Amino acid sequence: MAATPSKSSTDAPQPAGLRGFLRAHAGFVPNPISRRSRALRPRIQDAKYAVSVCPFCAVGCSQRVYVKDGKVIDIEGNQDSPISGGHLCPKGASTYQLLVNPNRPTKVLYRAPRSDHWEERPLDWAMERIAERTKAARDADFQQTNADGVRINRLQSVASIGGATLDNEENYLILKLFRNLGIVHLTNQARI
Repeated sequence: MAATPSKSSTDAPQPAGLRGFLRAHAGFVPNPISRRSRALRPRIQDAKYAVSVCPFCAVGCSQRVYVKDGKVIDIEGNQDSPISGGHLCPKGASTYQLLVNPNRPTKVLYRAPRSDHWEERPLDWAMERIAERTKAARDADFQQTNADGVRINRLQSVASIGGATLDNEENYLILKLFRNLGIVHLTNQARI
């Protein structure tokens, strides 16, 4: 009669079959898992998630944004997505760092011409200043016709480079706005 090996109190029930064997062993040696390790739970265990879209390019990879106690605690690929199947590129995988980053600027910083320091300014002031400067440039440099009298309606003294964190819809709206202003030098780095 063969002796049955005794189980210690740290051994948790394992699934049967090959899956159970592989989970319980590193090769043919049993995994040395401590009580502490067995008691650990994922930080997203009690979190709720919302399905979102990666902000970096026009592919449209789906993400799960996990929220606990009103704070975003993790962002990962959505395995239910037919587009990406839960996989994200390196930029998409860093979305959490884009959102939750102590080094991310959250205030408008302005450096006056010939100044050696930055000043904090209100967002309303910055938006008004951008609108005023854009209108002034358009009023001064807008070309309605070329030298031959052909209508061209263009503004070449203003350009736009869209950022990689803008999604396809935002880039489309920016393009529509700037085309209506007559701006012809437009690009975005969404696919870089």
